[in-house]
Amino acid sequence: MHDLTVILTICSFLLTIGFIFWRPQVNEAIPATVGAFFVLLSGSVSLTDLGQITETIGGAAVTIIATIVMAIVLESFGFFYWAAELLTKKAKGSGIRLFWLTNLFCFLMTLFVNNDGSILITTPILLLLLKNMGLKNHQKIPYLLSGALIATASSAPIGVSNIVNLIALKIVHMDLYMHTAMMFVPATLGLVLLSILLFAIFYRTLPKKLPPVARWNLMPGSHPLQDSIPRENRNKFMRNILLFVFAVRLSLFAASYIHFPVSLMAVIGSISLLAWRWMYLKISPADMLKKTPWYILLFAFSMYVIIYGLNNIGLTDWLIQLLQPIVSGSLLNASVLMGALLSVLSNIFNNHPALMVGTITLMNMGLDPLTLKIAYLASVIGSDMGSLLLPIGTLATLMWMHIVRKGGVKISWGEYLKVTYLVIPVTVIFTLVVLSYWVSWLF
Repeated sequence: MHDLTVILTICSFLLTIGFIFWRPQVNEAIPATVGAFFVLLSGSVSLTDLGQITETIGGAAVTIIATIVMAIVLESFGFFYWAAELLTKKAKGSGIRLFWLTNLFCFLMTLFVNNDGSILITTPILLLLLKNMGLKNHQKIPYLLSGALIATASSAPIGVSNIVNLIALKIVHMDLYMHTAMMFVPATLGLVLLSILLFAIFYRTLPKKLPPVARWNLMPGSHPLQDSIPRENRNKFMRNILLFVFAVRLSLFAASYIHFPVSLMAVIGSISLLAWRWMYLKISPADMLKKTPWYILLFAFSMYVIIYGLNNIGLTDWLIQLLQPIVSGSLLNASVLMGALLSVLSNIFNNHPALMVGTITLMNMGLDPLTLKIAYLASVIGSDMGSLLLPIGTLATLMWMHIVRKGGVKISWGEYLKVTYLVIPVTVIFTLVVLSYWVSWLF
């Protein structure tokens, strides 16, 4: 490999990541595509490699797009407004009750949609809700920050909630069903611990009694179901939609278990929900062509091209020499080491490229099947949870910072770090240790 090829590939990677951090409001697909172009130009990725890359990310990308389409359909039904109203009602005037409801809501939205989609859905809902309650800036932060951390970390329990998790699943040849069986319990226990730690930190800041809530007055035409469905039937209608979405999510795991293409099942679910909307609201599915964030496909493809280039110039060979003796030691070593490494890499380079590099490295270590699986799952924990230490660790938190500031709530890096450095390392180590013992017990 020529020195110029190596230098150009590394510079393309560093400049791509640097630009995403420097300008988070710019569509991330733009710098990623430019970086991928220069990697191709350098020769570290051949045209033949592009076919392999397309096969690797294709199913994952289709699955994520299908779930985002479902989120857009939920918005069409007025789900977000309904959810904010319901959270307010269920809180019953208690700020502490609202805190736990917020965390539960963010967890469920990530399971139903995905981590990026959950941030895009839950953050505007919470901003709307908190503004309606008339809370001060410092009183809003506990709900917004804990919601963002839980929403992003909740992509760990099931692989289908994060596009990079799905790509990595394809690389290690693990199906969705097995991933969930091994990961759901440890990751969920980690999320419970994270919620408890966040509650302990924010307890003094949380308003014990919420101010009286202004009535949720809907302007004519502001709610899609306002005229077609009476208010008393709206709750039942929303519950039916949520049950349908939940059934679609379960069908993905059933499809994985019987080796039916998960991406095809996700597409079938999305088309069914679009048909339901067409029937009730008379909205043609054609609007999805405009509303769906197709750039996610371009971003995932471009990032994988860049990572493939780093792999071809020898980055993974160096990591293999460094990590193989330690990872091979025991399941606990494999779990803690890979989880910690991916946490560090994610906070330096962002979790998307970090997990891709880690997964490709693991596949070339020659590990026994069980050690490979636990090392991969530990990498996911580092990528999905450990990456939250800094706001730049994930695209979801970068988007969250931008949405929150746009919504008029001021939160600095210092305020963010004051919380995360206390809760994230403890949560990650706990989850990694539980993972090693849980997998040892299963097998």
